[in-house]
Amino acid sequence: MDAFATHGGRLSQARAQFPSAPAPWIDLSTGINPLPYPAAFATAAERARLPNPEETAALEATAACAFGIAAASVLATPGGEAAIRLLAETLPARTAGVIEPAYSSHRRAWRDAGKRVTPITETLSDAVAQSVDALILVNPNNPDGRSTPPAELVDIACRVIARREGWLIVDEAFVECAPQRSVATLFSEHWSAERLVAIRSLGKFYGLPGVRLGFITAHPRLIAQLRRRQGAWPVSADAIAAGIEAYADRAWADAVRFRLEADAARLDALLRPAGFQIIGGTSLFRLTAAENAVRRFTCLAQTGILTRPFDYAPTWLRFGLPAPDQWRRVEAALMETAQ
Repeated sequence: MDAFATHGGRLSQARAQFPSAPAPWIDLSTGINPLPYPAAFATAAERARLPNPEETAALEATAACAFGIAAASVLATPGGEAAIRLLAETLPARTAGVIEPAYSSHRRAWRDAGKRVTPITETLSDAVAQSVDALILVNPNNPDGRSTPPAELVDIACRVIARREGWLIVDEAFVECAPQRSVATLFSEHWSAERLVAIRSLGKFYGLPGVRLGFITAHPRLIAQLRRRQGAWPVSADAIAAGIEAYADRAWADAVRFRLEADAARLDALLRPAGFQIIGGTSLFRLTAAENAVRRFTCLAQTGILTRPFDYAPTWLRFGLPAPDQWRRVEAALMETAQ
């Protein structure tokens, strides 16, 4: 099970470890929209040349409009993972505190950048008191869905800066499910915005992780520095085409938020009778607890359903949303493995 406890989406390893499982596999190990945005990707001609700077700028302007901020505060990156590492390698911070539990790539990226990393499990108020140069918070959090209101984030940013000229980095990979939770509007409203940084992602809500498109939103001075560090042609022609279309389609996003809430409630109605306690999540995933979670992970994998275990919390399993044609099979497997 250790191979699946760091990231979701390891289907090739699942097939190798459970060769007798029926196909096709159902991957519930990630919090990704199972009905992706129907983006029209780049044309053959666009793929046959390097993207023009104006095209990347158009993508960033479209995303900025959707985020509610100025285009000068947005930098496109080849995925959220790349954004995490770019910040860890660029920001002049020697120490970083990651509010745990959280997406594990933050801790790993800052350590790989040669920085001292402190896992923080206290309250947010206690976290601010830590002697770190950069404070990293996932909001809504992965894996437990914990959410911090933007007003509280403003207070945290002000206190971090007042104490030590620090940075507050907010990973908003799941904020499209609840955009009112984003810190985006704070960039123009508060003096602390110069040291407030947020990360956005196309992959989760829009269901297009393979496009590899993310964004850093920050003060224009930091964006300019990161742009120089990242270099030319940061994202592909397909990412530009998909991102421009997806972020401009507000009607699709509004309808999907409604559907995801309904599907998450439907998933709850399957998990509880099957013996799982729901302890957190967003409308894209549910975090559950069960005393026999390790056995349940294995039993579900043997039926061709991959979930997400956690090495630091052996009673936890995280479930993403099934696609429309997968619900009956998931329900049957949950009840079968509950025996």
